[in-house]
Amino acid sequence: MYPLIIYCYDAYCSWCYGFSAIISRVERQYKNYLNIEVLSGGMILPVKPTPIAQMAAFMLETDKKVEALTGVAFGKDYLWHVEHPDNSDWYPNSEKPAIAMCVFKEYFPSMGVKFAADLQYALHYEGRDLCDDEAYRHLLEIYHIPAEAFYQKLHSQEYKERAYEEFAVCRQLKVTGFPAMFLQVADNKIHAITEGYADYNTVKTRIDEVLKDLALAHQQ
Repeated sequence: MYPLIIYCYDAYCSWCYGFSAIISRVERQYKNYLNIEVLSGGMILPVKPTPIAQMAAFMLETDKKVEALTGVAFGKDYLWHVEHPDNSDWYPNSEKPAIAMCVFKEYFPSMGVKFAADLQYALHYEGRDLCDDEAYRHLLEIYHIPAEAFYQKLHSQEYKERAYEEFAVCRQLKVTGFPAMFLQVADNKIHAITEGYADYNTVKTRIDEVLKDLALAHQQ
């Protein structure tokens, strides 16, 4: 099982959207050496439904920084909601996309990185409301997942509990910012790779340092 990369992300996190290409590259680079577990972090979990108007200014400022640093593009349909928040019907909440991720991973356990990228693209480029069940239908068609079974699981207590278990793991790892990456080399040994955005070379250097130390430890 080990070593294992633990990737803590949130579908609503703009920095995670910008990091998507990097974690995908990491997966390709280390596919023969490392497994990757993707966990949803529960970044936005309001006690009561909260309109996007209350967070739009912060989101827009962050999106501009993400675009400038990473080169990722935000779609016009998404930007309409953050630029016209008083007219938007969005109430962002991380719960449903996290449950959807748990369902997707049951069908394709090794494709968490791909599904995370799909959900982020659906929101940040295509402008799909991830709190709306219909936001996921196009992915069901792409991955040939039965719609009736998917939506039954999406609204089940079992998969909701799985999502909240992932939130709890991220808290246990003391994640305070997304994206966050860890490299677990044993049951009780976890190395922090990054908390917050980092470029590919930085991430690769940190992973290689841990793997090198691990190899040396095995030789002793």
